[in-house]
Amino acid sequence: MTKMTVWLIGAGPMAQEYAHVLIALDHPFQVIGRGEASAAAFQQATKVSVCTSGLEQALSQKEAPEQAIVAVGVEQLTTVASALIHAGTRRILLEKPGGIDLNDIVQLNNLAEEYNAEVLIAYNRRFYASVLKAREYIEQDGGLLSTQFEFTEWAHRIAPLAKAPGVKERWFLANSTHVIDLAFYLSGQPRDWQAWHAGTLDWHPAAARFCGAGVTERGVLFAYLADWQSAGRWGLELLTQKRRLILRPMEQLQATRLGSVKVETIALDDVFDQKFKPGLYRQVQTFLKKENTDFCTLSDQVKNVALYCEMAGYFAGAGDR
Repeated sequence: MTKMTVWLIGAGPMAQEYAHVLIALDHPFQVIGRGEASAAAFQQATKVSVCTSGLEQALSQKEAPEQAIVAVGVEQLTTVASALIHAGTRRILLEKPGGIDLNDIVQLNNLAEEYNAEVLIAYNRRFYASVLKAREYIEQDGGLLSTQFEFTEWAHRIAPLAKAPGVKERWFLANSTHVIDLAFYLSGQPRDWQAWHAGTLDWHPAAARFCGAGVTERGVLFAYLADWQSAGRWGLELLTQKRRLILRPMEQLQATRLGSVKVETIALDDVFDQKFKPGLYRQVQTFLKKENTDFCTLSDQVKNVALYCEMAGYFAGAGDR
């Protein structure tokens, strides 16, 4: 069976990571970019040429692809995905979080539903070898009882970053949701919960400290804490009747068995996570197989982002309600 060529939109560092995976999967792809510098860096890193005319011109000259992977900046995600849908693309793997605010994501979802297009959000941590192994243990142990997670960001490193207007102001959505998406993917969506936030940062005025707790639709108790004005790191702990599973760092899995305080490192079949950006190989492979079960769909993301805005302290008037 002939493999349909996938368009990879973007030529930045994340697009390079996707290219490495597509090459390894021996799947044909066309790279569409718009900057000469990024195209040159892409070609040097991957040995693959880039069409630098930009998406609009590419769509005017060629038939839209059946499938596309969109790996552009956060501020461009909805614009690029919308153009592809209008042109006829019906299956898109869209880099997280899908848009810069809730309004963008809602409008894109409405468009996708109108054109019957599948848009999947690329939260690659769902596909980590560590997460797959944790899911095995959770199933063996009869399900989750509770979970706690942290999404502390290193403010001193983020403050000097050069980003498009509005991106750092929505850093919780653009970056921290990598952790939060995984936590609720494994434990279920919050059903009864409460959030608190405090503090402020020049580049993230909504809040700098985040705390919350509740119960999910699956009856799993959860709690989270992240303080961007102090020390910390991303992490997730999953508690079953038999053990505490620890993802910190999230590419690794440790466990403490019931009745013990010993923290054991769990061996992983993580050859793909070692060779490529973690989670990306399995994510792209699953996307190309047209298996959607483990993805966050765009309609899921509409509900999720409304939740994230509550957690982050984004309020009316800021484009999030």
